Amino acid sequence: MNICIYGASGDRLDAAYFEAARALGRELGRRGHSLLFGGGAHGLMGACAEGAAETGAEIVGIAPRFFDEPGVLFAGCTRFVWTESMRERKAAMEDGADAFVVLPGGIGTLEEFFETLTLKQLGLHGKPIALLNTRGYFDALRALLEQAAEGGFMSRGCLKLCAFCAEPEEALGYVETAEPLTGGLTRLEDYTK
Repeated sequence: MNICIYGASGDRLDAAYFEAARALGRELGRRGHSLLFGGGAHGLMGACAEGAAETGAEIVGIAPRFFDEPGVLFAGCTRFVWTESMRERKAAMEDGADAFVVLPGGIGTLEEFFETLTLKQLGLHGKPIALLNTRGYFDALRALLEQAAEGGFMSRGCLKLCAFCAEPEEALGYVETAEPLTGGLTRLEDYTK
């Protein structure tokens, strides 16, 4: 399975986030999966790639050519897919993935998550999406989504389109066993029960 991860690129984070990201990469590799990611050498992206590299997993970095600067990209990638823009990069990641695991991150990570979730809600893909909720990072996001559903801003079925997982093993277990979603908007009510 090609598992795409989204996550922070910054390095000034609590050590617990790095430990969880490395553990995810190691477990991903132990389970025989490939890592697909934005190619960054730093932050949680880099930590996850380091963990995957420890197990000899295939690591596919996808990055725009303007990121090809010393120290920016993870040198241990099995291969790189080069794009001309950030939009092409994101599309290549979405297309190449069988599943998504979202690590804590800032606005770029949240944007990637919401686009992936929206595409699933529209029926344009049925791939599983897990959020690795290290130290409760995504608790406020989960509350916001629940508030949006409660207020009628989105279907309650949308809450079933992703899973919030406390540990790397739980996130991988979810994406490995989740039933693929098929159909479009009209099928969302099937998931409200």
